[in-house]
Amino acid sequence: MHNVRRFADVMAGLEGLMWLGLGWSISLSAWQARNEPVLAAVLLVATAILFSRIHRPLRFFLRRYHVRKRRTDMWLHLLALPLLLAMVLYLMLEALLGDAWLPPKMLLVNVLASAGWLTFMLTLFIKFLIHGLKGRGNGDTGTNDTADADNNRQDSLHNDTDSAS
Repeated sequence: MHNVRRFADVMAGLEGLMWLGLGWSISLSAWQARNEPVLAAVLLVATAILFSRIHRPLRFFLRRYHVRKRRTDMWLHLLALPLLLAMVLYLMLEALLGDAWLPPKMLLVNVLASAGWLTFMLTLFIKFLIHGLKGRGNGDTGTNDTADADNNRQDSLHNDTDSAS
């Protein structure tokens, strides 16, 4: 179970990083007035999407519950909250500064999305630490305690039959 969670965390983090790269490439393309950065990012995203649809083990892995749950959490941190906050923040800046220079809206969305992704990754790291400490605090060594109890019971039964004969 811990491996599934860890792989789900890694997949969600990498997917978030990929979408962040696409967003920042849009801002870079707008700043440079060229379309090469956004075309390169779209090509990478399209390749990753195509590979995840064609490669069967990866496709089954991405359908697992923990992976879908982590990816949903990542989308909330990466897209939903930054879009809402960027709109409100941009309106407040526009009301305060008036006709002064304001950063482009996409840049504000990218900054907030990057902060959301870092918050998401920090949350996953803290959860990883908590699960690691929780496993050590319970004396969990990775062995199955019920299997050990069954083996001890079988050994004692075997020793009883040996001593009786």
